[in-house]
Amino acid sequence: MLCEILETRTGADKSDRRLQNVRKENSADSLPRDCSSTKGLRENRLWLKARPCAIPSFFTRASEFLNNLDLENLQVVPLLKYHLTPWNSHGLKFLNPFKTFDKANMAPIVYQQLFADHRDLYHNFIPVFTDGSRSSSSTSFACVFINSTLSFQLHSSCSIFTAEITAILHALYQISNSPPDNYIIYSDSFSALESMTSLHRFSHTLTFNILELHDRLECRGFSVLLCWVPSHVGISGNEHADNLAKSATDSINCPVPLSDIKKYVKIKLHSNWQSQWNLKEANKLHSIKHLITCWPSLPNRKLDTVLTRLRIGHTRFTHRHLLLGETAPLCTACQCQMTVLHILIECRQLNNQRIRCFHSSCITLRDILHKDHHPQLFTFLRMIGFYSLI
Repeated sequence: MLCEILETRTGADKSDRRLQNVRKENSADSLPRDCSSTKGLRENRLWLKARPCAIPSFFTRASEFLNNLDLENLQVVPLLKYHLTPWNSHGLKFLNPFKTFDKANMAPIVYQQLFADHRDLYHNFIPVFTDGSRSSSSTSFACVFINSTLSFQLHSSCSIFTAEITAILHALYQISNSPPDNYIIYSDSFSALESMTSLHRFSHTLTFNILELHDRLECRGFSVLLCWVPSHVGISGNEHADNLAKSATDSINCPVPLSDIKKYVKIKLHSNWQSQWNLKEANKLHSIKHLITCWPSLPNRKLDTVLTRLRIGHTRFTHRHLLLGETAPLCTACQCQMTVLHILIECRQLNNQRIRCFHSSCITLRDILHKDHHPQLFTFLRMIGFYSLI
């Protein structure tokens, strides 16, 4: 069907051989292979200057992007080897006087009364409240003592989990500067407290620092307990720590876990990539794929290749003339250049086939080439004779 409305499609095998010869000739113009040596890097730069339209290597583009993230002075938490004996338990237990209550079905006044009863039971322990906060632009933490408070901003790459752990660690640092006494640290991060109950080699790096400092304090005569409190139920100390963490303005140069940095760079890179992609409205793929996400591959390699070429709008049939110096293929019925858009969507001569396969003649590329492609797509391609030309 498709061949009947084409003006040129003779000598296909001969053109295929010519196309292979063109590819062999162009391979001599490729980027210098030895880019690891000084000579190779110099040749690479000269090659880019000679061909300004060439896309820089991924390393070049990534290094420029990383320089804009201001990571040069960032300290990374050292990966220390902790010898954890398997026959001993390693970790800190925490109190949870609210474990039998469901926050979603309980009034805040109930939690306030439970906390008051808890404080009566531990009245000889000095309370310390900690909290972490994270917004789109900053990460911070705060510690509230009876007579003092502290709050700091961390590097924006820090996760909320790191902020909660750092708050507990700094509370212990402040306690270590005081005379030995009984202390109880309250945190509303259940995940942070639970991560310290059983440490292993994959635990957050700062939790080992907390365990080490806690053990040193116990050796000096301190008694330090940890306790979970629910957030936003009107417990005054927790509310104060929450407000201080959100309003922190002073920065502190604390080491950042490597896992946080990797995630931060990945998020920033993806955001930058998406911003650039949003500007590519003229790109053929942009009309089909607006968001940069991973789409599943088809189990059949041949079908996956055909689908990918249709999505990017580049096929053997529609673009081979650019390499062979020939005229672009024309649709004799519509008197316009053959493109993927025209063949799949616009050509009036193929409306009957579209109705049979897609049950409509008014469809878009996004309808049939999106993440979950139309189940009758390949049937339609074979029906019009386009499948073997892609």
